[in-house]
Amino acid sequence: MAPLVQSFAPVIAPACHTLILGSMPGERSLSVGEYYGHPRNAFWPVMGQLFEFSTSLSYTERLEKLNHAGIALWDVMASCERAGSLDTSIVGTSVIPNAIVELLIEYPDIQRIILNGAAAATTFRRHIAPRMTALNIRRTVLQAPSTSPAHASLRQEEKLRIWESLLRMSVLPAPENGQAHETV
Repeated sequence: MAPLVQSFAPVIAPACHTLILGSMPGERSLSVGEYYGHPRNAFWPVMGQLFEFSTSLSYTERLEKLNHAGIALWDVMASCERAGSLDTSIVGTSVIPNAIVELLIEYPDIQRIILNGAAAATTFRRHIAPRMTALNIRRTVLQAPSTSPAHASLRQEEKLRIWESLLRMSVLPAPENGQAHETV
């Protein structure tokens, strides 16, 4: 049986308009107690370039810069069983989702959700999107390439270009049918 791992609390401020959702923090992130804590993860270098802050800032300062830019962070999964750090090692039947729908209700200014990688997207579609549809909660939902060092098929420059286009994109108007927008 794989060990049980648990995600962090959301990092959010009242003025946030965009929620970035990862799948589950890797072992390094969990050990240092920081989102995207692996030194080779492209998340902080990409965010630093897009929002003009140094990656040498303290973790708390980087989180403040993101919140000030309207960006909130969380993970799709609250807990799961996983040996190691790879998303492919997650035991699918063990996934407990985070209360993302409740977060969206509490923070209605969040109008865009960016899923950091395929595992976050798959888990979101399986566990979160059906509840959003049932409750008629509409948000723009976009999938970005994973910033994880395990997903090195794209160079950091290409990840930066894609993330920039997603973060600079205007939030789409709510669709008439109550479904969340999805761009994959």
